[in-house]
Parts: sequence; C-alpha cells; structure tokens
Amino acid sequence: MSPLQNRPVLKMNGAGNAILVLDLRGSGLTVRPEEARAIGRDPRLVYDQLMVLHDARQAGVDAAMKIFNIDGSLSSACGNGTRCVAWALLRDAGRNSLRLESDAGPLEVTRAGQWAFTADMGAPRFDWREIPLARAQADMDAIDIAYPGQPQLGRPSAVSMGNPHVIWFVDDVEAYDLGRIGPVLEHDALFPERANISLAHVAAPDRIILKVWERGAGLTLACGTAACATLVAAARRGMTGRRATLVLPGGELVIEWRAADGHVLMTGPVELEFETVLDPALFADLPA
Repeated sequence: MSPLQNRPVLKMNGAGNAILVLDLRGSGLTVRPEEARAIGRDPRLVYDQLMVLHDARQAGVDAAMKIFNIDGSLSSACGNGTRCVAWALLRDAGRNSLRLESDAGPLEVTRAGQWAFTADMGAPRFDWREIPLARAQADMDAIDIAYPGQPQLGRPSAVSMGNPHVIWFVDDVEAYDLGRIGPVLEHDALFPERANISLAHVAAPDRIILKVWERGAGLTLACGTAACATLVAAARRGMTGRRATLVLPGGELVIEWRAADGHVLMTGPVELEFETVLDPALFADLPA
C-alpha cells in the first residue's frame, strides 16, 4: 500500500490541460513514479501533469513543485499546471501573488482575474546543450532534423522553457497526423531527453494556432510551455511580435516575451473540476 492513499487531490484544468494538484506540504511524503502512474489509472483522475507540492526550501517561497507526466516521467516545467497550483494556494490566502520553486527555477504567479493567472515562466534558452540536443546546430531557428517519412515538415525551431520544445511552422496544423508523427519525433535520437513536439500556424502577427504532442503525455488540449516556446520561436523568425494569443484545442493563452528582461509571461484560465481523495485500491498492487 501507499502512504498517499486517502490524500486529498484537486482535479483541475488549465485551458483544457488536465491537471492534478496533490499537496504534500508538511507530510514529508514523496511520490514514486509507479505511484504517479497508479493515480492516473483512476478514470476520474486521468491527467496530463500531476503537480506535487512539497515544503519550500527557500525563504519567501510558498511551495516547491515536483511535476509528473502520466507515464511517471518527470517534467521540469508546466505552465498550465503552475496556474492551477496558484489557484489552489491562493483561494483562501487573501492575496493575489505567490512564488513557487520548480526544477526549471523560481516561478512568480499573479492573479489576473477570478479564474485567470499570469505566470512568469522565466527566460527561454537557445543553446543546444541546454535544450538539450545530441549535437551542435548552426541555427536554432532551423535545426537539422529530417522526419523519417512523408510529409516532410521542413526545419523546426528548438527552444527550452525549462523543458525541450521543437516547433514546426506549417500552413495548417490539421493537415498532419500529430498523433502518429508526434511519438516518432519525441524519441528522435537528436533529443536525448525526448522533446515536446508542436505544429504551429501563424494566422496573424498576434495570433498563432497551435497543436502539441507533449513529452510523456501525448496529444494534449493545451501545453503552456509549448505556447511560450512557440511565441518565442515565431518572434525570433520575424513572424510575430513579442505578444500574441496562442489558440490551442482546449482554449487560448496570451503569451508575452518581455523585452526588458527576456522573461516569458503566460496568462490563461484555470478551472476546478472536483476535489476528492486518492482511492487506496489504486496502490494495492504496489510494493510498500
């Protein structure tokens, strides 16, 4: 059995991105990969990301986050999940901002409305070692990768938002079977830590249509860090300005790449679907 049984959990979504928030602060408990996978086996609790909260390690920080994908792998960053965490921690706090720790670094989140938040996702990274890629590239806005099959997608951009993103700009995101090509590209040898795969169409200088195959989760209704990476890539290519609305299957996110400090700000909605506790039966076949 698991000490996680009967722990309270929030089922939420951020622009459609399925999120669970599990608050373990004050308990000393952690989540093992097999426990993360077991939680996702509950049909009610199928998630894209599980946001596990621990006691902060630094003064002035509200919580530390550990982020699991539904396959039990870890993610360093999740923008939509970060906004959900902000709602959970601020709903009874009587204030409108907080600071979180993540494996990608500190994150500041501010309330933008009753059910909307702005997260400072930090500065993007472009060095091939930081993304990371398996080999050096002459141009990070047109990296050297060939999809093994048809249709050919051309050369994509690569950006790290604390996790690796690769973005192909296309005329129509629905013209490609991302459910088929996504896992092939995610596991390409160029990406030693796998990669999030995005197809983007620039509909206007301030509007981008986006579809994402998320590393460790698959096709997703929304991915906040992918939206951030896509706006940055589009602006670097001169296709958009530094602020745009990203339209994903689950909803819209407003992304701004701030010129003053290079940080990327993401504003979007959150929704609480229900609150429950973790069923002990989920962990019945796990070793103690």
